[in-house]
Amino acid sequence: MLEITSPSIEAQLKLDFAEVYSRSSLYMKNQEMIKEMSFPAPGSMELAFSTKYALNFIDQCVACFWKQYWSYWRNPQYNAIRFFSAVIIGLLFGTIFWGKGKKTDKQQDLFDLMGAIYAAVFFLGFTNSTTVQPVMAIGRTVFYRERAAGMYSSMAYAFAQLSIEAIYIGVQSFVYSLLLFSMIDFGWKVDKFLWFFFIIFMCFLYLTLFGMMAVAVTPSHHISGIVSSFFIGLWNLFCGFIIPKTMIPRGWRWMFWANPVAWSIHGLMASQFGELENMVEIPGWWCTPGLLGTAGRRCVGYTVEVSPC
Repeated sequence: MLEITSPSIEAQLKLDFAEVYSRSSLYMKNQEMIKEMSFPAPGSMELAFSTKYALNFIDQCVACFWKQYWSYWRNPQYNAIRFFSAVIIGLLFGTIFWGKGKKTDKQQDLFDLMGAIYAAVFFLGFTNSTTVQPVMAIGRTVFYRERAAGMYSSMAYAFAQLSIEAIYIGVQSFVYSLLLFSMIDFGWKVDKFLWFFFIIFMCFLYLTLFGMMAVAVTPSHHISGIVSSFFIGLWNLFCGFIIPKTMIPRGWRWMFWANPVAWSIHGLMASQFGELENMVEIPGWWCTPGLLGTAGRRCVGYTVEVSPC
């Protein structure tokens, strides 16, 4: 039909199909039908629903969750990259810092371990935040259409996204934590491993959710990549590793306290080394475990006497 009514056919037949249709009986019949249906029948009521959505909030969350489940299951490229990166980066950092977890006799040993934790937290977390953005940008178009149709609310969709991401990130974090914890050798204690896994999991989760939020508040994932890179750069700068907290100018020190990555690094250091009481060698200072007083400073389980050698 479209081929017959094309402009080239009209030129060959020297006809204007729009004009022919406007003079036809079919056109007059359709116009009469439009006028008839433009006014409600006597005694009829306007179409109305008791609720905005056909399902309650719980059922919306369940439906959206299964929608996200199948969407993620049918996207092996995204999930394969996620787990492949976790294994490769875990093996990389594990071999670089092999057996460093029990070497805490020198200040440099603690710096090495802090660097390992900083790299472990930031490198894969930033990768998660970046790779999730194109996936969310594709799903956003479908979300707009289905929300406009009244299928579910924005909150139900957000809960479903959080739930499905938490499952995949949980598996990724467990594999990553198992590799790092065993190869760096922090000491096989259940509470230490659980704290390590929990903090790594929460760190990856909030960085991934930050990438999703960046897509939600920007027109495209290209712009969201720029926005998220800016904030992640700030978090990297003020996390306390590149610039120690005491060296940050007072006017900018609030950036350290408001930095989630800084709290993740602090939590990992405290959970793995906070209970240690052995002596540590710091160049230029005497360091004695358990020493208290006005001249003492506590640092990762150690009390450092501020007196030059």
